[in-house]
Amino acid sequence: MELADVSAHPAGDGRWTLVFTRDLSHPPEKVWDALTEPGRLKEWAPFEPSRDLGEPGEATLVMDGAGTDETVTKADRPHLLEYTWGGDLLRWELEPTETGTRLRLSHTMPGPEWAARNAAGWHVCLDTADLLLAGTPQGRVVGEDALKHDWQDLRDAYTAKLS
Repeated sequence: MELADVSAHPAGDGRWTLVFTRDLSHPPEKVWDALTEPGRLKEWAPFEPSRDLGEPGEATLVMDGAGTDETVTKADRPHLLEYTWGGDLLRWELEPTETGTRLRLSHTMPGPEWAARNAAGWHVCLDTADLLLAGTPQGRVVGEDALKHDWQDLRDAYTAKLS
């Protein structure tokens, strides 16, 4: 299992930011669509949005049947997407590479104890997104299903990497 490049640091407001960087073999426009289009997000993300996230403004993100009102604060296609999620801040940066896209997620969360857990979760989600982008969608992997996709081993490996 190849881990993403990760780091965690204080965010300056008492919270912490996990920086999760992964290369995908798909062009930025295609990755952008997977990050913003509701039909694509529901195939890999831990939530479903009420609307396309490609424009700033209010949106509801539904997870486990419960919705939270969130805000897309920045949307610069296909380079930068930033929005709130349950008190956290997700900032997706897309950089073209020779073979596709370097995706950098900065996930600002309550504290450092969340970093390895969230890294493992995003790892599983982005494995699923990669399959979707390759044209072989398998459907969302969340909750108990994530345990069947090596989430525990990933969490342990990211704990060691972030130590």
